[in-house]
Amino acid sequence: MFSFLVSFIASALLTLLVIKEAKLHGPALDSDFGGVQKNHVHSVARIGGLSIFFAVAIAACISIWRVPAMTSWMVSLMACAFIAFAGGIVEDYTGKVSAMRRLLLTMAAALLAYFLLDARLDRIDWPFSVWPLYIWLALPISVLAVAGIANAINIIDGFNGLASVVTICMLLSLGYVALQVNDMFVLVAALMVAGATAGFLIWNYPVGLIFLGDGGAYFIGFMLGELALLLVVRNPQVSTWYAALLLIYPAFETLFSAYRRMFVRGKSPTMPDGIHLHSLIFRRIVQWAVGRKEGRALLRRNSLTSPYLWMFSLMAVIPATMFWRHTWVLMIFCLLFMTSYIWLYVRIVRFRAPRWMIRHKKH
Repeated sequence: MFSFLVSFIASALLTLLVIKEAKLHGPALDSDFGGVQKNHVHSVARIGGLSIFFAVAIAACISIWRVPAMTSWMVSLMACAFIAFAGGIVEDYTGKVSAMRRLLLTMAAALLAYFLLDARLDRIDWPFSVWPLYIWLALPISVLAVAGIANAINIIDGFNGLASVVTICMLLSLGYVALQVNDMFVLVAALMVAGATAGFLIWNYPVGLIFLGDGGAYFIGFMLGELALLLVVRNPQVSTWYAALLLIYPAFETLFSAYRRMFVRGKSPTMPDGIHLHSLIFRRIVQWAVGRKEGRALLRRNSLTSPYLWMFSLMAVIPATMFWRHTWVLMIFCLLFMTSYIWLYVRIVRFRAPRWMIRHKKH
């Protein structure tokens, strides 16, 4: 827990500093209130990833000092993560780095990790067999999987605390399973990122004094995907379906959104829209706060949206953590989660959301 506490304290202090400093620099503020995915009415610093990255870097240096054997692994991981982080943070400041360029940078980071960290998915587990993956399959699948998760975390980062709490839960699960298999590197790295994200969270939720930004989302997403891959690769007793179930919420959200945009609406899969599951919950479920654009009511609706998705993501995180070595159980839960997601999405779109989800506004 030392790594968690160091990164938490460093992140909390650095985030406060970023909040104070960002108000002096216009490019670091998100003042676009009219976008399809914008749910705030005041200028907010969007460079929360800056404090998270430096907090993790500080914790990594201390971990290396305490355990020198981790040096090459930790330095390589941070070097790869920096590439993914750089594309996002430059976009946060300039708004001129396209989604495709950010994705390509994250793929480059994953490719570098493939060689430096040997982070390659070389098998797929099945209930009664294991399918080996040769390099011509292992390389593209490993790179696309990590880059895809980084992009997916950016996609679900729509409301205060949503992406942060979801990723903290996933990182703690990684830490728990790493502890069970005695993988100290993955354990320490997961706790560092979880602590830094938690330090940011206290300023982000519920009042939204700072946003994660693309830099933060891509950095956390890359670390999450890379650590999940490394845990599975380095420890054959951990089923590959553990990583699949653990990350299924952001991953399936991304794949479903791409399908919906391309085949249902006939648009580019990279075109942003306001009908993600979290957006629908915000507009059609969280209806007890009065007013669509009034600042105080909008902030309340924003903060009350995230808990729905926290609970929903735990439907995958909890069974993944409990059954991390049981492939057939993990596969069943993957199927159940995808079925539940589609059922819930269709119900909300048709204005037939389950009654237990709805709290009517108080008069």
